Amino acid sequence: MKRRITALSALLFIAFFIASCAVNPVTGKRELALISESQEIAMGAEYHPQILAEFGQYDDPALTEYVNKVGQRMVPHSHRPQLTYHFSVLDSPVVNAFAVPGGYIYVTRGILAMMNSEAELAAVLGHEMGHITARHSVRKMSQLMLVQLGLVVGSALSETIADISGYASVGIQLLFLKFSRDDERQADALGVEYSRKGLYNPAGIVAFFNSLQKLGDLSGGHRLPGFLSTHPLTSERIQNTNEMLLASDNQLAVNKPDYYGQIDNMVFGDDPRQGYVEGQSFYHPVMRFSFSIPEGWKVQNTPSQVALQAESGDAAVILQAEKTSVNVRQYAESKTQNIQGRILHDQMYRRINGLDSYIQYFDVTQQDQADLRVIMSCIRKDELIYSFYSLSTVDNFRKYEFQFGTVVGSFREINDPRYLNRQPERLRIIEAPGNQTLRTILQNHGIKEEDLPKFAILNGMEINQIPEARQRIKTAR
Repeated sequence: MKRRITALSALLFIAFFIASCAVNPVTGKRELALISESQEIAMGAEYHPQILAEFGQYDDPALTEYVNKVGQRMVPHSHRPQLTYHFSVLDSPVVNAFAVPGGYIYVTRGILAMMNSEAELAAVLGHEMGHITARHSVRKMSQLMLVQLGLVVGSALSETIADISGYASVGIQLLFLKFSRDDERQADALGVEYSRKGLYNPAGIVAFFNSLQKLGDLSGGHRLPGFLSTHPLTSERIQNTNEMLLASDNQLAVNKPDYYGQIDNMVFGDDPRQGYVEGQSFYHPVMRFSFSIPEGWKVQNTPSQVALQAESGDAAVILQAEKTSVNVRQYAESKTQNIQGRILHDQMYRRINGLDSYIQYFDVTQQDQADLRVIMSCIRKDELIYSFYSLSTVDNFRKYEFQFGTVVGSFREINDPRYLNRQPERLRIIEAPGNQTLRTILQNHGIKEEDLPKFAILNGMEINQIPEARQRIKTAR
């Protein structure tokens, strides 16, 4: 009987595998695809607001429309022109561009600051479009789903990806998928093809790669990974891409003046208005609050939350905020009532620096992992309730209890102009006089000595090179 079941399962799996193959729009070959095009589009529509909420959309409609215009110019020449493509600019200084299934493509203001022409932008957008048209993410997700399913054919596949063994939780994890070398080569080739057919000089991708190789991965402490983390770059890739270029490409558009006009005055680097660390404190000038940071703890700040992590990695404090009219007790109870495995120990009202708060102490039991102990502190300030989640394992909790209390107990409103009136640096595009080195130009515009190499790379030049008269140069103010 067992042998018959095993044989039947094998036959069912073969049938399942064959039925799950689809023709790749780029190669014309059949390949594994557990996700249909309609599911792919629905998935992208679901993840898009998550990504904007997590990393923030840059508030410049004209710049977003410009990026969209460049991207849309290549859509008719792609292998999937029937998709509706969406192009967004994320408010992040990290140098990155990425795509999620269904036609959603993102560039950061950090990567826009690094580019020097519309042709470079087109080539990068075309590269990301190539990942979508060749369904690289879909194939990768299908492979991961097979692993998660354990090749158990008895797991019923429902109409939506959300019902496939709980794999809908992939969400923002898509940003961290690393493509294979073959996928990257294919996306490079498609980026060259799409930008060329959109009448852009595809040599822009080589210029971008060369600058990226010099600059390295500058993601730092930001949650969003850098381009090199998700798109590993090799000298071989640069050489292969360079060999795809044609002499006739030099007749196609580069559009440097238009590009510089769009990025002039764009926010550059970290934006202190979104929150910043100074000394052992975190300040948020727009939301007008501050709190202390334990010495040695790492800080990760995104539009949706601020996360602190102990140096050892076994304790954390997460701060989130939400606009609500309910009182702090009702809010706290609503946030915790659906936490599975919760064991409530205590709860109480408390005043923290003149603000009403409600605190709950509870444990969370976890299968196959150590149980967690959590203090959730909900604090009412104006129209928002700020929720601090202080957590560690039950065994380690007492080691961090004092630090947890210090962080939450230091939360207060700030009114000091020294902390409220912080403004970000912005890119400034100037014209070279024609008789000065890049070093002199940058120094004359206040660029610090330690930042000169970075600005030379951002300008695609050598630091002692003399730019031509009226050549546009990136500085910051």
